[in-house]
Amino acid sequence: MKKIAWYTFAFFSSLIGLYPVVYFLIDRKFGLLSFKSNELLSNALWNMAFYGHIIWGGIALLIGWIQFSHRWRTKHIKLHRNIGKVYVSAVFISSISGLYIALYATGGMISSLGFISLSLVWLTTTILGLRSIYQGKVDLHEKYMMYSYASSFAAVTLRIWLPLLVLATGSFISAYKIVAWLCWIPNIVIVWFIIKNKSGNYTLSKTETRF
Repeated sequence: MKKIAWYTFAFFSSLIGLYPVVYFLIDRKFGLLSFKSNELLSNALWNMAFYGHIIWGGIALLIGWIQFSHRWRTKHIKLHRNIGKVYVSAVFISSISGLYIALYATGGMISSLGFISLSLVWLTTTILGLRSIYQGKVDLHEKYMMYSYASSFAAVTLRIWLPLLVLATGSFISAYKIVAWLCWIPNIVIVWFIIKNKSGNYTLSKTETRF
C-alpha cells in the first residue's frame, strides 16, 4: 500500500511538474487563462511573473519529490544537496512571482488572499528549511521541507479539486474561490499529522547535515 501511495505521489508530481510545457505547445488562452483579459495577457510584467511562476514551480515540483526517499538520499547525498539547492532557488522565484500574479487571481479578493497566503507559506517554510540545515538542525530541516513540498504539491491538488468543485457548485468562479484555499491547507494539515505521528524511521542521517 505504501509503495502504491509513493508511486502515485511521484507520478502526479512529475506529471504536473511537466505541465507548464503545454503553454509552449498550444495556444495558451485555455483553462485559467481563458478568464484573463487581453490587456492582462499582454502585460509584460504579468507575463514575466506568470512564466516565472509556472516554469520554476514546475521544476520544484518535478525534482522535489525524490528528496523524500531515505534510501536514495543516503546513497546519493551529494546529489541530494545539489537538487536541494535547485529546489530552493526554484521556490524563491516561483513563490515571489506567485505573490504578484495572485493579485490578479480569477475570483477576486478571496482567491487572491488564498494564493498570496500559499506563496507566503511556501516561501517561509523553504527559507526556514534552508536556515535550519545550515544550522545543523537536520530534523527541523526535514520538517520544514515537508511543509515546503506540501505547498509545492498544491499545484497537483488544485487540479484534482477544481473539476470536482465545478461539478459541485456549477460555477467555475465559485469553485476557484474555494480551491484557492483547499488546494494547500489540507496538504499542510496532512504533513502536520505525518510529522506528529511518525515513529522515527523516517529521519535524515547525520551525513546529510551539510547543505
